[in-house]
Amino acid sequence: MAKKLHLSEIIRKIKKIRFPEFDMIVAIARDGIMPASLLKDELKLPMHIIWLNYRDENRQPVREQPALTRPLGRELKGQKNKRILLVDRISKTGKTISRAKHILDGNMIRTFVINGKADYSLYSFEECIEIEG
Repeated sequence: MAKKLHLSEIIRKIKKIRFPEFDMIVAIARDGIMPASLLKDELKLPMHIIWLNYRDENRQPVREQPALTRPLGRELKGQKNKRILLVDRISKTGKTISRAKHILDGNMIRTFVINGKADYSLYSFEECIEIEG
């Protein structure tokens, strides 16, 4: 059974993290947009979105590897030497985050997830969570 968390608990945990300086936040769409928005508000940074996935609406893989589902935005194209906080909601296999890091190669990237394995993670993947509004 999933542990239910209110959004305020996520915000409280984010506020406790001492982040280094970043130039921008990049959300992996769709699931990374909500946590990236919370981080954007907390860290007062610009946020951009990378539309990347390999699963369908039911979370079943539909591609062998994560792929861009929309072209990379002009804010991210050609960026080099930026300090980026790359954000997703969950990192189970690490494939999507790994692919995003490859696409954003040439930048200094740290990763954040609510649940799973990343440089900054609020919960381990063994702790199954569900977020309430």
